[in-house]
Amino acid sequence: MSGINKVVLVGHLGKDPEFRQLENQVAVVSFPLATSEIINNKGVREEQTEWHNIVMWRGLAEVAIKYLSKGKLIYLEGKLRTRQFEDKNGVKKYTTEILAENFTLLGRNSDFTGEKFSSEKDPSVKPI
Repeated sequence: MSGINKVVLVGHLGKDPEFRQLENQVAVVSFPLATSEIINNKGVREEQTEWHNIVMWRGLAEVAIKYLSKGKLIYLEGKLRTRQFEDKNGVKKYTTEILAENFTLLGRNSDFTGEKFSSEKDPSVKPI
């Protein structure tokens, strides 16, 4: 039996997406996404913010760089991916990212056209 790896987030971009094009002309963007919730801490309501590392590939990355910017509110679906790398000192490090499969712009009507962007709509948009 296989498992399910599904992430659904609604949050604000912490900075503009960072666009890179790999050697084989594959586009990739990454950015931090902030999600917040209100918690009750000893009778005091406090906002707790979590930061998520988001990665988008190929056609979805190209759409993201056109429409997303710091502060935008988005609905995002994807999956968790943990990868290992070595820092400049040769020390093994791990990072967990959200590999986005689609997103929808949210917010005021003046902020967007309400279009949903997905790796499923366009065959050239494929998560790795």
